[in-house]
Amino acid sequence: MMKKITLITLILLISIYSFANGEIIDDIVVKNNNRISKQTIITYGKIELNKNYTLKDINQVFRNLYQTDFFENLKIDIVGSQLVINVTENKIIQNVTVEGVKSKSIKNKILEETYSKDKSPFLISKVKEDVDKIKSSLNKIGYYFAEVNAKTSENNNETVDLIFEIKLGDKVKISKIEFLGDKKIKDRTLRNIIISEENKFWKFLSKKKYLNQSLIERDKRLMKNLYLNNGYYDIKITSQTVDFFNNNTFKLTYNIDAGLQYTVNSAILELPTDYEPENFKKINKILKKMENEKYSFQSISKVVDEIDKISLSRQYEFINAEVIENKIDNAKLDIVFKIKESEQFYVERINILGNNITHENVIRNALEIDEGDPFNKLLNAKSINNLRSLNIFASVNTDVKEGSNINTKVIDIEVKEKPTGEISLGAGYGSEGGTVGFSVTENNFLGKNIKLSTDIRTTEDTIRGSFSVTNPNFNYSNKSLITSIQNSSIDKMSDSGYKTNKTGFSLGTSYEQYENTFFSSNISSEIEDLTTNANASDSLKKQTGNYFETKLNYSLDFDKRNQRYQTSDGTRTIIRQGVPLISDEYALLNGFESEKWIKFNNDMITNFGVYGRAINSVNDEDVRVTDRLKLPRNKLKGFQSGRIGPVDNKDYVGGNYAVSLNFDTTLPMILPSAESIDFKYFFDAGNVWGIDYSDTIDDSNKIRSATGITIDWFTPIGPLNFSFAKDITKANTDKTETFQFNLGTTF
Repeated sequence: MMKKITLITLILLISIYSFANGEIIDDIVVKNNNRISKQTIITYGKIELNKNYTLKDINQVFRNLYQTDFFENLKIDIVGSQLVINVTENKIIQNVTVEGVKSKSIKNKILEETYSKDKSPFLISKVKEDVDKIKSSLNKIGYYFAEVNAKTSENNNETVDLIFEIKLGDKVKISKIEFLGDKKIKDRTLRNIIISEENKFWKFLSKKKYLNQSLIERDKRLMKNLYLNNGYYDIKITSQTVDFFNNNTFKLTYNIDAGLQYTVNSAILELPTDYEPENFKKINKILKKMENEKYSFQSISKVVDEIDKISLSRQYEFINAEVIENKIDNAKLDIVFKIKESEQFYVERINILGNNITHENVIRNALEIDEGDPFNKLLNAKSINNLRSLNIFASVNTDVKEGSNINTKVIDIEVKEKPTGEISLGAGYGSEGGTVGFSVTENNFLGKNIKLSTDIRTTEDTIRGSFSVTNPNFNYSNKSLITSIQNSSIDKMSDSGYKTNKTGFSLGTSYEQYENTFFSSNISSEIEDLTTNANASDSLKKQTGNYFETKLNYSLDFDKRNQRYQTSDGTRTIIRQGVPLISDEYALLNGFESEKWIKFNNDMITNFGVYGRAINSVNDEDVRVTDRLKLPRNKLKGFQSGRIGPVDNKDYVGGNYAVSLNFDTTLPMILPSAESIDFKYFFDAGNVWGIDYSDTIDDSNKIRSATGITIDWFTPIGPLNFSFAKDITKANTDKTETFQFNLGTTF
């Protein structure tokens, strides 16, 4: 109210002294200023001597000074040729403190986000806004019942100390997560997609059990993408928290309306008349494949990515694309990708804001456009997506402004950093015994987007540990540099009569060589100590000793899956080789594996897989027992893991060769209303054979096969997988296993 009265008084006074042509000011008088100097007021007010000041000019001076927040009240008069400025200064905040919060990270976050800071003007309106902002920030991390109050302490030098008193209370936890409405997709699939999880007494490390609005919004985005990729174009997801319980927990409910499942009736590309259609030939092929298939947001994104690549190739610098989706009868869509020339602007400047920890070059290196480049909306959008995919920012926003010239743009990119460290503890129990895993990761070490990872895994007879450092963009080459140290200890003294300890170091790289083709390589060196006892076979006793080996390992990964998690369509083929450089037995490893996924109209997903490994010494030495091959458990169900193939003194020593052929398919027609259970039928065939160190041991060259049903069940404890299998063919020495299960959880 006082501000309005002051402004009215200003206008009345100016109207008395002002003439139609204004007044020429040759002197400036400032009254009642204590801390703020006359020169500072002149500078911030943008006041000039010997200038003809009109009413409009005086109003602008008033606005300039008022926007500084230095003044509680302002009054400007023109007396003759003098400009008289009468001020009442706002007090200055000497110190801002937070009481009632022990966590330094929460304290620092509060102080970073508030407007009121040390040495800033004290404004009651801003303090009230800060209180609301602090409450909102605490709500987002689970403190829904936090109380926040602000108080001041007057100092002798016209300053105040501002104190935010906070009573955090207990964090609110999620007691139950439920999905209601016309879902169309089972609860089990949705639970595997979302990040939030229900609170259990053993989840003492997990932060996902707390009611967190930002996580809820992310859950909704993940579920929405899942539905869009399955054709549910009209998907609507809302969330609400209901049923607050006395133990500070909520039930989190997601209301879902999936709507109809759409198919693509037509998908076409519209080009300007002066564009060469040959340059868009690949896009037209993709569009042709989309027709008469289920609508998928991933397919739309793939087309946009191809347009991005054309932009990056600089064939069309000022290109823009509009996706027009029109509904027609019978739940079908006509989709038009309209390519057009955008207005010709150039990037004058890119401002990076909010990165207090992350180095600016990390952010700029993720951008597809740079200062001086033609401005392209598609590449600007892709740049923002690149930054979000780094997973080191809580949010990334952009604002495109007009530049200093008529044909330039200024891009502001504001990031909000988040904690990038994580501790996880997991455990599992299955037919083969228990396993415990612990890991600590940091995804933005020193603000350079470098990932540090420490991992420990233990089973009944094995302990494995590793520490790795990954630079995803070493020396700005778009190639990752991976350094790791590993140690493993396997104790099979009681069963097989040997114990081994390996310590190694590796240095490698990984990058996308061509589209969907990834190349990885590393050089590794390791020392192994192999000891045996009386239970070991004679052949195994001969291998007792210390070994040193240096290898070159590389692989080619042809990855054309539609998505890495819960793949439903596409193929993936990996070729790998381990070449010994310095070794005792110079064992050469060759590997091949390939999988294909097919999704049918009834939501049945079928998978075919081929797996093969071969290891042989190039200098006719015996391959060490720790390097010999065995089939992974998931490649041959119905048999005990590692209990097939050559047997030496009752010990399954593995072979020089291992192959498998796998087939499985989901069975959505079985118990479709069972929300937490999925069924699969499988057929596995495999073989492990070959003995290079003895002519007296049977090499066990025989096809093993089994068929059966697997059940994936999302239990209150965690995901449970079990299979019922019947062997079809086997060797006499093989150990079969009709029932297998594995139960896992995190803490």
